[in-house]
Amino acid sequence: MEKISAMKDFLTCPVCLDTFKEPVSLTCHHSFCSKCLYSYWNKNSTRNCPMCRRKSSKEHLEVNFALKELIVCFSQKEEAPGGERPVMCTSHPEQTPLFCLDESHFLCSVCEFSLHLGHKVVTVDSGVSEKKGRLCSQQQSLFQKRDQVLDKQTQCEQIQELAHAQVEACERHIKAEFELLHRFLQQEEESALRALRQEQSRQTQTIEAQMVQIREELCTVEQNLLTVEDLLKKQNMDFLTQYRDTHKDRQTLLSQPSPQLRPGLLINQPKVLANVAFNAWKKMRALVQYSPVILDPNTANRWLYVSEDLRGVRHGETEEQQVPDNPERFCKYREVQGSEGFSSGSHQWDVEVGDHPDWIIGLAKESVDKKEDREATPENGLWCLMLDDGEYSDVDGKTLVLKRSPQRIRVRLNCDEGTVSLFDAGDMSLICSHKDRFKEKMFPYFCVGESGDAETKEIKVCSSEGL
Repeated sequence: MEKISAMKDFLTCPVCLDTFKEPVSLTCHHSFCSKCLYSYWNKNSTRNCPMCRRKSSKEHLEVNFALKELIVCFSQKEEAPGGERPVMCTSHPEQTPLFCLDESHFLCSVCEFSLHLGHKVVTVDSGVSEKKGRLCSQQQSLFQKRDQVLDKQTQCEQIQELAHAQVEACERHIKAEFELLHRFLQQEEESALRALRQEQSRQTQTIEAQMVQIREELCTVEQNLLTVEDLLKKQNMDFLTQYRDTHKDRQTLLSQPSPQLRPGLLINQPKVLANVAFNAWKKMRALVQYSPVILDPNTANRWLYVSEDLRGVRHGETEEQQVPDNPERFCKYREVQGSEGFSSGSHQWDVEVGDHPDWIIGLAKESVDKKEDREATPENGLWCLMLDDGEYSDVDGKTLVLKRSPQRIRVRLNCDEGTVSLFDAGDMSLICSHKDRFKEKMFPYFCVGESGDAETKEIKVCSSEGL
């Protein structure tokens, strides 16, 4: 009994405290159920041994078949006391049992063999060998499946990490944009209030000047009234004498017109309030910038860096970004596309390329392959203009001879007519044009190489005139 107990302890998994199931062994010679070990590793984000904490150097652990066979033998001995082979047929106990591979069934070689004619019947050892071979093949497939799932889990974790960084970046940009607008509106408010105070000052000065004039005239009239009152109290010769002397002054005073109120004594409200919000909005339009195409950074290749305002893109100079391989991302080439696709109507935008020496500009269909090798041709869903090694070429690979190197390219898409045209935006000369039947949404497309010694490091989307 002590030996059996010791054997049970030897065959017990230290994690689940049950008999091993699909046992695996580490280099430190500790063994565990395969499921228990991987569950422990995933839960604790480690590859250390649960017993001695030694780090495992193996990526994939194979089942310890010797230990597994020992478990099977021990189980059979427990089920058949004395270590005897289980009897398959009570009528022929002396016969060695056979195994039907087709039905996975043990059978007696005397009384049951005829029931399995046409089946693949082998010895028990051969059956064990073949089934183990199949099981090992399934095990390798499961290992591969597990690796694929782990890869997807890692990708999801990377995506979530990048999403958090995107939220923080968007929050910073939104706050900065609206802080700019808040400062502008505050300045406009202060300017409008300053204009109101100036108008108030003008009105105050005007009304005070009017009041001074009125007060002066009132004082003159009152003085004449006092003179008249005194004169009326005089008698005879004194009255006539003084009347003669003051009559002319009174006549002059009475002949003068009464003081008139000047215009502009009130606040000029139209001057202060006229279209105050509209005028501020017009100024704000000059402050903010509109882009007909917004780049989608989730599609950008690892080597491409999209600007914070999502209008420009440049090639990384030293290293690629650590971004996940999400479904939208271009992986094979250094490409990025716009965030909005077009399926109807006419659209156009300009791309400032300056003296950048390596780029492809145009449109891509929605289902363009983003993961495998391909060329920038209509057959692959790309309608573009290319600059490479100082030569311009169209989608057919035809070299284009231009009278000058355009600094700005205008892209014009007419979905209804099925045309893509590219112009030199400086003089609106046509560079190339493509005609096709667009059955999918069309997305603005950009491929950007290294800028080298060029002054222009970033190509940028901007609004074209006439939009």
